[in-house]
Amino acid sequence: MGSGEKAISQEAVQRWLDDYVRAWETYDPEAIAALVTDDAQWWYDPWAEPVTGRYAIVASWLEDRDPPGSWEAHYEPVAVEGDIAVATGSSRYLTEDPSAVDREYANVFLLRFAEDGKCREYREWYMRKGTR
Repeated sequence: MGSGEKAISQEAVQRWLDDYVRAWETYDPEAIAALVTDDAQWWYDPWAEPVTGRYAIVASWLEDRDPPGSWEAHYEPVAVEGDIAVATGSSRYLTEDPSAVDREYANVFLLRFAEDGKCREYREWYMRKGTR
């Protein structure tokens, strides 16, 4: 951890992950914006260029929305060191019958936080269940 970097707690990371899921549920631009710093970088996958900046990240979320009630997700931090956290969890997309799963993903997030608890770097890896 370099000078000026403040350690984040596991509890604060869990709160951020819960806020992330709530922002995804609502697509409220203010809730999305509250997740990240002004200059945050957001990698949706390891090969894409990052989306950079709070308002660009909000716009990217709003471009491709999942319909309400069409998914379930839960994530938990598994490692927290300094301003970096690793979280894992799953995202399940449901069929029109919400009791049946259409597809499920295992997710890994690498997160770097600013002192105010907002994410300044988000990197996601995911694997669809049943694929190699």
